[in-house]
Amino acid sequence: MTFSANLPDYIRDDITRNVTFALEEDIRDGDITAQLIDADSRSTATIITREDTVMCGTPWADEVFRQLGDVDVEWHVQDGDRLPAETTLCTLRGNTRKILTGERTALNFLQTLMGTATTARRYADAVAGSQVTILDTRKT
Repeated sequence: MTFSANLPDYIRDDITRNVTFALEEDIRDGDITAQLIDADSRSTATIITREDTVMCGTPWADEVFRQLGDVDVEWHVQDGDRLPAETTLCTLRGNTRKILTGERTALNFLQTLMGTATTARRYADAVAGSQVTILDTRKT
């Protein structure tokens, strides 16, 4: 079972819309760079982290490659895991064009969400054992 299977429908719907918009923005007129690669080419790629981080964003990355099709994503970590630098997050296997087309969008989601999760974890760790409670807000 993937992490996204545990999400409420409205969140999964939001993820689908987020990814659709991001892919449309990135490849509106097609990915001309990926078209330089043979259409039948198959590849294996990995995504790793370069810094210590908290994993977050697997449903968004999964959705990128689901929408593009013909790429299997094998996760080696789970959302919420604390990870040291150089950890392999996932392995991508499939059509080379689709991997290249989706990698930037998937990485954008992962970097943003993991950065947020890592910062939130630092705040939570800083107040651990105290009577302080970290709350979320949209106000600045």
